[in-house]
Amino acid sequence: MNMSITEKEVLDFTQKTKHYKIAIHPQSDRMYHITIEKTAFEAFFEKIKNIEVQELEYIPYTRFIVSNALQETLGEAFTKTVQSILQDRQTGGFTIGLDEDITDTDQYVLFSTALTHLIGECNFDAMSGKYYARFKVKHTDESDSYLRQAYRLFTFHTDGTFVDESTDWLLMMKMQERNAVGGESRLLHLDDWEELDKFYNHPFASKEITYKAPASKNVNQDVKRKTFFHHNNEPCICFIDQFANPASIEEAKYLRDLSKSMEEDKHVVELDLPVGHLVMVNNLFWLHGRAAFEKNEELDRELLRQRGRFQQ
Repeated sequence: MNMSITEKEVLDFTQKTKHYKIAIHPQSDRMYHITIEKTAFEAFFEKIKNIEVQELEYIPYTRFIVSNALQETLGEAFTKTVQSILQDRQTGGFTIGLDEDITDTDQYVLFSTALTHLIGECNFDAMSGKYYARFKVKHTDESDSYLRQAYRLFTFHTDGTFVDESTDWLLMMKMQERNAVGGESRLLHLDDWEELDKFYNHPFASKEITYKAPASKNVNQDVKRKTFFHHNNEPCICFIDQFANPASIEEAKYLRDLSKSMEEDKHVVELDLPVGHLVMVNNLFWLHGRAAFEKNEELDRELLRQRGRFQQ
């Protein structure tokens, strides 16, 4: 089941134009890094200078208007390429950094929204009550999940496990950060996981598990999900250890061992993601998590999250 990736298979997506460059990511040949020229950012933000973040929240079609402005700036080839990267099983992910002179977090929201709406439509994020979520990780936290708990490993998972809708892709962007050491974004492509076959072929792989969200997620329904399913005849995964409610000791052991195996896999990527940079991955076959931070009472990180469905 495990597949290898060759340089030849990823080169088709590398491009260089006057507006942007797409290259193989320096930390993983499963991903790309996209560099957009400063003049292109300036042109994009000039096109949308009269649109505010509140309009994106209140008027849904405005999200596609800013997306169109990005496509007009970078060209339809850019749209087709990022769509293809995310849907290509061999890759499925990329990073983009905004120009270092761009520090306004409203511009981060505008740009990330424009990008995601080239890909599809965002799911409603019940935790924030919007189509996106912004949340902080600080020294102290009293939340009911590991999302904001800085000093423990946030284990590998996929998003959308406890909602009754498809979650095909995920975008995470670093908005602000101070006094942070550690806390790297951790990624694992399903096909690089060395023990995939062992858990994919297990009798519990296709058994439905009940997922229940904690109160902070503002989702009251229980959802039953199979750990492994198929898309385009390839195995995909749906898993988060915190919200899975197995029905037996045997099921619990299976999920525990699956999680432990992923955490210890040698192909885990600990991604360097500076402020103003984002990572976007296919949520069906990329798992993500976060390393623990070193303790610091002045720790302050803010992240943005968007997730949703591919265009039909």
